[in-house]
Amino acid sequence: MNQVIAVIGGDARYLELIRQLQTLPDTTIFLVGFDKLEQGFTGLKQVDFVELEQGKLDAVILPITGTNSKGYVETVFSDQEIKLTKQWFAQLKKSTLVFTGITNDFLTSVTDELHVSLIPLFNRDDVAIYNSIPTAEGTIMMAIEHTDYTIHSSRVIVVGFGRVGNTVANKFSALGAEVSVCARSIMDLARITEMGHTAIPFEKLHEHTNECDLLINTVPAQVVKKESIQQLPSHAFIIDLASKPGGTDFAYADQRGIKAILARSLPGIVAPKTAGKILADVIKQFLTNEEERI
Repeated sequence: MNQVIAVIGGDARYLELIRQLQTLPDTTIFLVGFDKLEQGFTGLKQVDFVELEQGKLDAVILPITGTNSKGYVETVFSDQEIKLTKQWFAQLKKSTLVFTGITNDFLTSVTDELHVSLIPLFNRDDVAIYNSIPTAEGTIMMAIEHTDYTIHSSRVIVVGFGRVGNTVANKFSALGAEVSVCARSIMDLARITEMGHTAIPFEKLHEHTNECDLLINTVPAQVVKKESIQQLPSHAFIIDLASKPGGTDFAYADQRGIKAILARSLPGIVAPKTAGKILADVIKQFLTNEEERI
């Protein structure tokens, strides 16, 4: 039975994702928002958004960012304006799967109301853990580019011990950095210590930043505050990996002359091919394995 997929918008990661989806048997793929792409995809159909027939789609793949709060889709490889509305979603089949990287109030409310299956891929542990690898490598790249000292022997503080924080701490430690990790739960603090890092309770972060060369935040809330930035040495560098607007008081860092960068979507920048394959592998599981749909 032929299945029909529409890929609507997307960045460099989606070029590999599309290549991977082409390996699925009995599949028709429509591309929307790739008309300015120099390389073509043999056998795929590039169409305008208005040409899509929602009632025939088995899967819709939205960009990593999904839509904005008004339903507009970001298209890197097109000037086409694409807006998803409640009426557009209402014309999908009940069995259609809608994939996005992250969701928002608009996407969640519309799909919930219409009982459309929305799958935010970045909410999945497997995707987040796989993605943490290129994120960590990109963080290492930024640290090398923006500092005049080696990672080896540098004093690194990682704020947050989630899926990204864990990998980042391990990769920097493997390069010889002296790694401390700031976390909230007693269990995380115990695990950090067991792994050979220095554990810092959240409320005591400001007591440790005076001996920090590189501060890496992974928490999507304002956690790197004035009192912590105040204590940083003048040569320190802050890399914030949290989703926009980050978890750092950037205004105060700038005031203090501390270099601080919000580094978003590192997998798509440093390893788009790997990042695209990670997403494609999970999407293919959903499309070929009925158990994933439960």
